[in-house]
Amino acid sequence: MKTEFKAKFLQHVAKKRKEEGFTLIELLVVIIIIGILSAIALPSFLNQANKAKQSEAKQYTASINKGQQAYYAENSKFVVPGGDGSAAISELGLGLRTQTANYKYEIISAAGGDDTQGMASAAAPATPALAGYVGVVGLVGTGEAKTTTTTICSETGLAAWTNPAAPTADGTVDPTCGANQEVVNN
Repeated sequence: MKTEFKAKFLQHVAKKRKEEGFTLIELLVVIIIIGILSAIALPSFLNQANKAKQSEAKQYTASINKGQQAYYAENSKFVVPGGDGSAAISELGLGLRTQTANYKYEIISAAGGDDTQGMASAAAPATPALAGYVGVVGLVGTGEAKTTTTTICSETGLAAWTNPAAPTADGTVDPTCGANQEVVNN
């Protein structure tokens, strides 16, 4: 009886080993579920990478705006674009690079006024997937009571290395963004 029991037990163990593992259908279902989840998550991850690249442009543009404000406070004039516009950035003494892998930075004239009323800085994106940014420093007020104010605008859908349109700084009201732009911060 013991040998018969041993034989049945060995048959049971051998049969059980054949039943272990996954079937092809189970593996396909798991692969399909993983594919669907990754298709949902991938655009979110790619968008986060672009947001990180765009934060560089916001920081550089804000730094150039602050540099223009400080320069105006010391010299009673703005740094005006010279040549390609990027040389003027070094005149601010900020130590910023004028071109990175994601953006090209330069000082441009603000729309609506002359160079004594305000000045803009542009961040031209390297690819159309990134938004372009433009910052403006403008004078507001009358007579000796004029103060500087800043605005940063974003514009999407630009071709590679194309500057966004310059915001308006005419010396009478706060600087305003263009028609296809939205205010990032004031």
